[in-house]
Order: sequence, then C-alpha cells, then structure tokens
Amino acid sequence: MILAKLGALLGGIGLFLLGMHLMTDGLKKSAGGALRNILDKGTSTLFRGILWGAVMTALVQSSSAVTVALIGFVNAGLMKLRQAVGVIYGSNIGTTMTGWLVALVGFNFDIKAVSLPLIGIGMGLWVVFGQRRQGAFGFALAGFGVFFIGIDVLNVTFHDLKATIELEALFRHGLWGSVLFVGIGFLLTMLMQSSSAAMAVSLTAASGGMIPLNAGAAMVIGANLGTTSTAALSVIGSTPNAKRVAGAHVVFNLLTGAAALVILPLFLGLLVSLRHAAGLENDPAPLLALFHTAFNLLGVLLMLPLTGFLVRFLNGRFRAADEALARPQYLDRNIVSTPSLALEALFLELGRIGDISRRMCRRTLGSAAQGAKTQIEDRRALESLIDAVGEFANQMRGQGMPRDLSGLLSDALRVSRYYTEAAELAENVTAARVKNGRIDSPELEQAIESFESLVDQLAEMADSGSSEYDPVQGQHLVQQVLEDYQTLKSRLLQAGADGLLPVRLLVNELDTLSNIRRIAEQLEKGSRYLAYLRKRSSPVAEDSKERENTSVS
Repeated sequence: MILAKLGALLGGIGLFLLGMHLMTDGLKKSAGGALRNILDKGTSTLFRGILWGAVMTALVQSSSAVTVALIGFVNAGLMKLRQAVGVIYGSNIGTTMTGWLVALVGFNFDIKAVSLPLIGIGMGLWVVFGQRRQGAFGFALAGFGVFFIGIDVLNVTFHDLKATIELEALFRHGLWGSVLFVGIGFLLTMLMQSSSAAMAVSLTAASGGMIPLNAGAAMVIGANLGTTSTAALSVIGSTPNAKRVAGAHVVFNLLTGAAALVILPLFLGLLVSLRHAAGLENDPAPLLALFHTAFNLLGVLLMLPLTGFLVRFLNGRFRAADEALARPQYLDRNIVSTPSLALEALFLELGRIGDISRRMCRRTLGSAAQGAKTQIEDRRALESLIDAVGEFANQMRGQGMPRDLSGLLSDALRVSRYYTEAAELAENVTAARVKNGRIDSPELEQAIESFESLVDQLAEMADSGSSEYDPVQGQHLVQQVLEDYQTLKSRLLQAGADGLLPVRLLVNELDTLSNIRRIAEQLEKGSRYLAYLRKRSSPVAEDSKERENTSVS
C-alpha cells in the first residue's frame, strides 16, 4: 500500500515537471523575440530591470529562461552586468508566481474541468500549426493542463500519506528542525532541477497536512536556495559572462535564504497575524506563497545597497584561461534552447573568427606585426573556434529551430567557411613567398606591392562589426581588386613572353597573386554576409527580398 502511494507521489512530481517543461518551452517559443526585445528596452535602470525581470519570469514561468536571455545579452555587450543583476532580482520575485498558481488555482477548482480542456485545446493547436508560434502556444496550454493534474495527484497523495508517514515530529527540534527541512527543499530542487517542482511539493505537503506550516516555510527557503545549485551546475565550462550572471544569482539567493531562515519564526508569525486580521481561510498554501514572495522582496531590499559592490566583485572574477583567444567568448550552452539568442551569440563568435582571419591575411600582406609564433597561435585559435562553432550549430539543430531561423544557421556556417578559406590562402601565400623569391624587376615589384596594398585595404575595412563598415564600399574595392589582378596578370604574362621572367617563377607568382585575389573575395563575402545576418536576426525579418539583394555566390 505504501509503495503504491509513493509511486503516486513520484507520478505527481513527474506530471508536474512534464507540465512545467511543456509550459515553459511553449511560452518561450511562442514569445519569439519578445523576451529579448523587452529585456533589451526595459533594463535601462536597476529598478526597471527588477520590474521587467519579475514580469517576464511570471509570464514564461521560468527564471532559467530569463537567465539564459541575460547571459546572451551580457555576452553580446548589449547589457551591462549591473542591468542583468537587476533582472535577476526581479526574476526571483517573478518565480514566486508558480507558488500562487499552486495555492490559488490548484486547490480551488475542479482540476479535471480545467486541465483536460487545456490539454485538448493545446494539442489541437499543435497538430494544426506544428512548429509555428500558435503550435508552441498550444504546447504551453497543454503544459498548464498537465501541471494542474500533477498538483491534484500530489495533493491527494499527501492526504493519503499523512496517516502513514509522520514528518511533523521532525520539526520539533527548533532551529535544527528548520535546517533539516531547508535541506529537504534544497535537495528536492537539486534532484528535480526545478525550484517550482520543489515549491509544489512543499505547498501540497503543507496543504495535505503532512507537514506543519513552519516546516513548509523552511522547505520553501530550501527550494529557493536550491536554484543556486542549478545555476552553478549550468555554467560549468561556460563563458566568463555566464559565470558572472550565475554568480549574481547565487549570491542573491544565498543571502536572501540566510536572512529568511534567521527571521523565520518572526516573519511567519507576522504573516499568520495578518491572515487572522484579514479573516482569511486557514489554508497554509496561500500563506506559504505569500511567505515566498515576501522574503524575496525582502532579499531585493537587502541587496539594493550592495549591488555596486557585487557588480565590481563579479567583474573582477573569471578572467583567467576562459578568456584566451582560442576559447569561445559567446557560445554558451545555456542559450542553445533559445534560437534567437543562440544565433546572435553565433554571429558574435563569427565576428571574432573574422577578426583572426583578417589579422592573418594582413600579416601575410605585410601590414600586421610579423612573427611565426603569432601566426601559429592565430591559426590554432581559428581552428578551435571553427570547431566550437560547428558543435554549437549542431546543438542548435538538435533543439528543433523554427524554419525562419534554420536558414540563417546554414548561412552562418557559410560565413565560417569564407573566413577559414581566407586564412588558409594567407598561409599558402606566406609559404609561396618564401619559396618563390623576389622578381628582378622594380616596376613589376612595385605593381605587385600596389596590388597587395589594395587587398590589405579591403581586409582592413572588412570588419562587419564596426560602425563604419560599408558593404557597398567593400564590393567596390573587391571589384577594383579583380580589375587590378587582370591587369597585373597580363603584365606578368607579357614579361614571361619577353623572357624577363623564368617560366617556373612566372607560374608560381601567378598562383600566388590568384590566391591573394581570392583572399580579397573571401574576406569581402564573409564580412558582407555576416553583416546581413546580423541585420536579419535582430529582429528576424520576414521579407526575403533583402536576402536576394544581398546574396553571396
């Protein structure tokens, strides 16, 4: 009998987790770029960041989704860490909405009358619209339905287990009892990787009479603290900015949880008195939801004066090998499940690849600092970043990208190929210059130097991340390179015909100049196409005419 009840408990938790996953994933996908746009425009001040962090977390029912967006913004340089910290504060307030859903909806309605229609309507939308936004919203509706069924199963199971398992005695040991239930809440969150699921277990256990109100409050504190383990685990091996954002989340929750635990009896007693004064029902679930919200608000008030110190502290951390040239600075696995942010990070990393490729090419052409060691380091860094981009792209494909974004992913990989080929051509040119030797003709040498100088000029301006970058100017320059190449080629062939150049040297020099011409073409294509992709992705455009006008062969 007890095994059947424990099985029902596990099933209720499983249904709740499944519902949360469907709901969160559906809301994120149906929102599209709205989350990114709102956070981008609504975090100009610390207080606005707190407000929008709370609102967006309450809407998408996932503090992790908001944290992922923050990582993407801070990585991209679109948001300062101080702004992200404000959103983290608000996100911890917004995540308390799950407790209110459990307390006010889960116990006060006929669950089947609400949940089954939601599941039916939601899956109907998914069948009709598939991967489009309407279909994603259908997934979210179905998730709400499964979420409520899970709450109902948990509530019934805890009522049944009340007479079988006596947990109330564990709380009679004062402070140690509180610490024990804090640990239970922390462990539940760590095991289920969801503070919302731990909150649901805490509220339903208290509502079912299995644990007293104080124990439920301690479990709520533990669930809040448990999110620090999720944040810490999620950024192992991630970018420095991801670690800083997660660090802010950990510090906030640790300080808030410690403060709530210290004043737990006083705080809970005050809330009970307010409930009696307001004549509310003696149901622990709403009171625990209120407690969760109240101590997170208290945490924000405690952290506000410490924010400046926290930001300075975190900005000084995680600067060692993680920010080396060969390590990705923007490709964080935490944002793979959010296609728009993942694409933006991919484009930024491609910009770094483009910088390395252009530097290698300019060093070959004689304008950048020489040094074999530097060239080797750049080549290794380029290879490492190209591999990281390919792996990141495969992870993005595995998440099931929307159709309008999957095309941009293929184009992004094309850009990496342009930059890789330019770097390889630069190495070939360097090797050929050593092998070929010099041409015994001052006029031809001057013409070759002038040609290389023009290609170097194109490599210098082909920085698509610069505000001064002009793709039209790049196309004009590459056209001039092609014309000068044909002129120089004719002069070399004539010199060979006149016996002024040995045949072997002529052939080798023509191959070298052809490679330099191709360097110009590849760099121009890479920079122009990357600039176009950045423009297309923020926000993703629907008009395909621009793509046709900017197509690259």
